[in-house]
Amino acid sequence: MIERITSGGPWEDTFGYSRAVLAGDLALVAGCTATVDGQVVHVGDPFEQARTAFQIALWSLERLGLGRDDVVRTRMYITDVAHSADVGRAHELLFGGVRPVSTILVVAGLLDPRMLVEVEVEAYRGDA
Repeated sequence: MIERITSGGPWEDTFGYSRAVLAGDLALVAGCTATVDGQVVHVGDPFEQARTAFQIALWSLERLGLGRDDVVRTRMYITDVAHSADVGRAHELLFGGVRPVSTILVVAGLLDPRMLVEVEVEAYRGDA
C-alpha cells in the first residue's frame, strides 16, 4: 500500500509531486525549503532556513505516523560551501540524537535565489 500526502506547497500541483510518500515501511519526503505559505522565509540565514526546512519535513513524516527517531537518511543541498557549518549545526540540533546517514552537497542554485538550502528526509517504520 502506498500513501501520498501534500502540503499545499506552490510547486506540488504545478510539477506533479507529493510532499511525502509512505511505501510500506519506507517514508520519503520530497525536497523541503524554507518556504512557508508560498513565501521564502529567513532570507540570508542558512541556519534558520535549514531548521525550517527540516521542520517541514518532520511535519510531513508526522502526518504519515513517523517521527524524528524513524529518520534513517538526510540530504542537504546548499548553494555556498560557506553555509555548511550553519546547516550542519541545524542538522545536529534536530538529529544529533538520531544520527541518520547524511549527505551534504553544494549545488549551483535552487529554484528561488533566496533559498540557501534544500533538504530531503527518509524514514523507516519497521519492527522496534
